[in-house]
Amino acid sequence: MVHDHEMSWGRRLIATMVMNLIIPAVQIYGGIMSGSMALISDALHNLSDFTSVMISYSALRIGRRGPTPKHTFGYKRLEVFAAVFNVALLFGAGFYIAFEGWTRLLNPRPVNGSFVILIASIAFLANIISTFMLRPGAKINLNMRSAFLHMLTDALTSLGVLILGIIWIFKPWYWLDPVFSWVIVALILYSGWGILKDAYGILMNATPPGIDLQIIQQEIESLEGVKEIHHLHVWNISSEGVALVAHVVVMDQMLSRVEEIAGKIRYLLLNRFAIDHPVLQFETRTCEGTGLFCFSVNNSMQEDKR
Repeated sequence: MVHDHEMSWGRRLIATMVMNLIIPAVQIYGGIMSGSMALISDALHNLSDFTSVMISYSALRIGRRGPTPKHTFGYKRLEVFAAVFNVALLFGAGFYIAFEGWTRLLNPRPVNGSFVILIASIAFLANIISTFMLRPGAKINLNMRSAFLHMLTDALTSLGVLILGIIWIFKPWYWLDPVFSWVIVALILYSGWGILKDAYGILMNATPPGIDLQIIQQEIESLEGVKEIHHLHVWNISSEGVALVAHVVVMDQMLSRVEEIAGKIRYLLLNRFAIDHPVLQFETRTCEGTGLFCFSVNNSMQEDKR
């Protein structure tokens, strides 16, 4: 099922790449002919999206590979690196647009509003189609979400440029051209920052948002046959998979009985917390340290000495 979804996402990314190669060419031509920096800025934004979506597609293809002896979790986390690189491209385009906007603000130039409306309408239509194509994958995949946000930002900026073209037909407020370019930069920084925060959490093996370790501890320890759990760690393997490692203390008993307890824990973790990759170590002795992570004072002192 996941593989079918990824095949569908791949086709949608290809279609988006094609559109994001054609749109910038049309916009750059339109920006030069009309004299609009906002239109050219939007074109550069779209051109960076072509590279970004191409990276997203490559990461999606590589991420399909299964585990290997060297990469035991597979290559899914490569999609997170691709998302970070995409944000870097966006920020680079944003700084360039900001600089050009400042130049235009100091020396405003006339803009052909009618021509801007025509080009911006074409770009908006193409971007909104791309946005809807990528929306389903954006709900569960960080890499797809970064591509989706690229398209959504493009659609909004194209709509803004379209509105500017309408204004310029009636009013010669050409200073709006560089000002709106800075609005595009603000959208770039805002959308990119959210992706960077999510990527940072995954790469640092942070506990995923919405998961409370104390609640997991209480739920597992409430199961029949479980005395205690410690060394509990939960992290994202990729933007989709969630892993858990825990030491589970039980009574000394037959292995078949322990397997029954393990089945109950796995069922609880998957259905209650959406944790699909649990690794459980069963023990008969309680932790000698303190706290959920089983850190002892001696261990802490040894770490400090290092």
